[in-house]
Amino acid sequence: MPDNPPAPRARLATVGFTLDDLAVPDTAASATAWELASAYQSPALLNHSVRAYLWAAARAKAQAINVDSELLYVAALFHDMGLAPEFDSHTVSFEVAAGHLARVFTAGAGWPAERRERLAEVIVRHMWPEVDVSMDPEGHVLNRATALEIVGKDADYFAPEFRAEVLGRHPRLDLAAEFLTCFQEQAGRKPDSSAAGAVRSGLEARMADNPLDRPQPPTDS
Repeated sequence: MPDNPPAPRARLATVGFTLDDLAVPDTAASATAWELASAYQSPALLNHSVRAYLWAAARAKAQAINVDSELLYVAALFHDMGLAPEFDSHTVSFEVAAGHLARVFTAGAGWPAERRERLAEVIVRHMWPEVDVSMDPEGHVLNRATALEIVGKDADYFAPEFRAEVLGRHPRLDLAAEFLTCFQEQAGRKPDSSAAGAVRSGLEARMADNPLDRPQPPTDS
């Protein structure tokens, strides 16, 4: 441990920031994306996808990052669809498979080709070590949100009250065990995949230390 640990980072979502401040895009594509995610993802993975959107949208709002909310919402709901048995690929990483699926889905929804490609980029980039906000604002906030979800990265960016509200509304269930099993299985079949790299880099230990899986502090009603 360093002799002089860094000062705690300022919280982005301050006390008083609530889920009521975050709107789910009211579009046909958003509604259908939710319908498909609900049909193919387990309850734990579905809640994870919803929370990923909420963390990402909250970060964008708190930092005044201009994002395409519909694109971000669909990306969050689809980012782990490559882990679903029906869409699992034996040839490419799960996030690449999810990007292909999202392209097909949004083609049917009438999105133009350029926007479909952006959606796929956001989904693939959620597994990058980091994403430059100036290059890809939606990719940046989703990347940060999924890192928070799985290993608890930067959990202190969000006020305890907001974290408790998100986790209370969309509980984590058995996400940790299910997600680790999925990644270990992906790693066994696809040793060159991003999932395999995460497993080799100590994913299990990092997940075990996720503060989101600890009891959350009580908040005032």
